[in-house]
Amino acid sequence: MAELMGSRAYCCFNCQNLVAFHDDIVSKDFQASKGRAFLFSHAMNIILGPKEDRQLITGLHTVADVYCSDCGEELGWKYLKAYEESQKYKEGKCVLEKFKIVKGNG
Repeated sequence: MAELMGSRAYCCFNCQNLVAFHDDIVSKDFQASKGRAFLFSHAMNIILGPKEDRQLITGLHTVADVYCSDCGEELGWKYLKAYEESQKYKEGKCVLEKFKIVKGNG
């Protein structure tokens, strides 16, 4: 656990709950409905909503919205299934909207 101390982290903007580490960013080039978003290989302290098929910019995906486990704020979504072969790398990863997270320390 000591190796986590001092790691650059991202927290829920509403309650400061730790939700992801900077080292888990896969891409900063994602677009959400209200602006930029980051793709993370792993997120923590989140709750998944119901899964649904959603038509996104890059095609049809099965996703679940993700919420902060402390305050319930919607933070983004998790890719559960990608139907296009070129999008399979997203499966199991989370998109967190930039305006819903703030930098913190792990």
